[in-house]
Amino acid sequence: MPPSPEIVLIDGVAWKRAAGGVSPYDRGLQFGDGLFETIACRAGIPRFLSWHLERLSLGCERLRMGLPDLPQIRDEVRMLASSAQNSLVKIMLTRGVATARGYAPSGHEKPTRVTFRYPWPHENPTWSQDGVRVRVASLRVGENPALAGLKHLNRLEQILARLESNDGEESLLFGSSGRLVSGTMSNVFVVRDSRLLTPRLDSFGVSGIMRRVVLAEAALLGIEAEECDLRADDLAAAGEVFLTNARIGIWPVREIDSRTLKPGPITRALQSRLAPLLEEPPDA
Repeated sequence: MPPSPEIVLIDGVAWKRAAGGVSPYDRGLQFGDGLFETIACRAGIPRFLSWHLERLSLGCERLRMGLPDLPQIRDEVRMLASSAQNSLVKIMLTRGVATARGYAPSGHEKPTRVTFRYPWPHENPTWSQDGVRVRVASLRVGENPALAGLKHLNRLEQILARLESNDGEESLLFGSSGRLVSGTMSNVFVVRDSRLLTPRLDSFGVSGIMRRVVLAEAALLGIEAEECDLRADDLAAAGEVFLTNARIGIWPVREIDSRTLKPGPITRALQSRLAPLLEEPPDA
């Protein structure tokens, strides 16, 4: 049974178990104990849904959470996507309502799933063509191999990094060891000597779906690509830099702090290669 405090107030009002909804005992709320996926949907079709569900399943295994009913989630996402032309569908999965007080799960929790559909956000069309401005955050990301690659609910580092920027522009993050990690909401690629490089995600970061797509398509184009340790001097020496995530596809970077860049041939080749996959998404 869940722990029974003397009273629970939500916004100053006493909460009653019979009220239903997400429980204040949920471990996702109390500890960030869970995972999420944000799926871009175009023309009513979820992009790369199988890869999203694969990552969700692997995350559950890593966190030793109960595995979700993937066919049910697939049907739910497709249903939400089909009734809108373009949308974002977010799945949030927590370990569930706590059955004991404290950090340690009892093993008897039942996962909680919350699914959202958002309208497709407004985007400046010049960002894909001309590129975006980014800054390097002063915050340094903690390094933890046990959580590396997972899209878990603990996003306080990303929140603090975004708070450093007054205009909400994307920030690049470095780890406590000085290695390049990612953007706050994106994976990062750099081009040096015609080689495509992206940070190795063995100690930090999220293994992004679009990152996976870019690496696969680069191989098909014959572009040499490598996951490796990158540092500030690698970023400074890069001839091209671009960002990826499930929604944006590829955004070239045109400025890092005060340094100016231009979208280069490898960035453009990958953008062209991805264009049909983004507008008419396959189910990977």
